[in-house]
Amino acid sequence: MYTCICNAIRECELRKAARQYQTGGAESVYAKLGKRPNCGHCLEDAQDIIEEERAALFEPASAA
Repeated sequence: MYTCICNAIRECELRKAARQYQTGGAESVYAKLGKRPNCGHCLEDAQDIIEEERAALFEPASAA
């Protein structure tokens, strides 16, 4: 699914970038992808995805 239509950034690409670049917000991650926000409608959703992905990096593995 596309998170940013203007830049054709897919959710999976955004999640991968959030894991690789663990600082900065949506605009910073877009820059790391060589993009920049155009219309800005995606930024809130993109930020949520980035925060979710980064939080998952620090969650302890559940005992099975």
